[in-house]
Amino acid sequence: MRLSKKEIDRIITAALREDIGPGDVTTGAIIPMNKTGKASFYAKEEGIIAGLFIAESVFKKSGRNIIWKNHVKEGSHVTKNRKIAEVSGSLAAILKAERTALNLLQRLSGIATITSKFVEKAESANTKILDTRKTVPGMRLLDKYAVKCGGGTNHRFGLYDMVLIKDNHIKIAGSIAEAVNLVRKKNKKKILIEVETGNLNQVKEALAAKADIIMLDNMSTQMMKEAVKIIGGKAKTEASGNVNLKNVSKIANTGVDFISVGALTHSVKALDINMKISQTKALNEKINRRNK
Repeated sequence: MRLSKKEIDRIITAALREDIGPGDVTTGAIIPMNKTGKASFYAKEEGIIAGLFIAESVFKKSGRNIIWKNHVKEGSHVTKNRKIAEVSGSLAAILKAERTALNLLQRLSGIATITSKFVEKAESANTKILDTRKTVPGMRLLDKYAVKCGGGTNHRFGLYDMVLIKDNHIKIAGSIAEAVNLVRKKNKKKILIEVETGNLNQVKEALAAKADIIMLDNMSTQMMKEAVKIIGGKAKTEASGNVNLKNVSKIANTGVDFISVGALTHSVKALDINMKISQTKALNEKINRRNK
């Protein structure tokens, strides 16, 4: 996927505006703008790091002459207490940007981490793990980027880049066949058509309608195996609904091509990362004089 610099800038600008507002009253009262120093970031738990360049952009937007240094690569696996990056420059600017940078870095790393766990569980069956549209509004680009960092595969980005005929569409159209027919009449760009099915009769109907992808929604693993056999490679298959780390391997072994997991983004646990300020040279000298 290609990240849009304009979109990233929009997200960061909105996040900083939300947090800082007219000004950081605490930092503004305590720390002079000309006070400089360094802060280091540590992973407080094991995981996959994603969003280092996003955090860097947050700090550089907060103040001038900010220097950022990565200590690990984007998308790398880190152990507990690993130093992952450091930032130096105006301490006031660093503290103003701290929470926004951490919020983004922790969320994206959390998504990458949980995605990697699902991918590992499904890789023996060569099944790809997909994300969904269950993302934080306004954050989809970054959420889906983090899924890629964790080894996952992006499903559609929105309602515009792929047809997904779901149960409510089918109910209104009257049948799967009619819904697909209506789409084909207006599908001038020939984008992929996926159909959600909940039983084997619907699977057969979606197959007859020549859907490109057939979603097996909330089916038992036994029914999924039967559906995969019926489809016989004539369409791609996607399992969906109540997927978790305990059952994903079993689902993958049914033979489906894809498994979509809403939990990658809709209820992700942020990876625990913290930032620690290093004492400046001037501050150290002051402390040393006081202790003499």
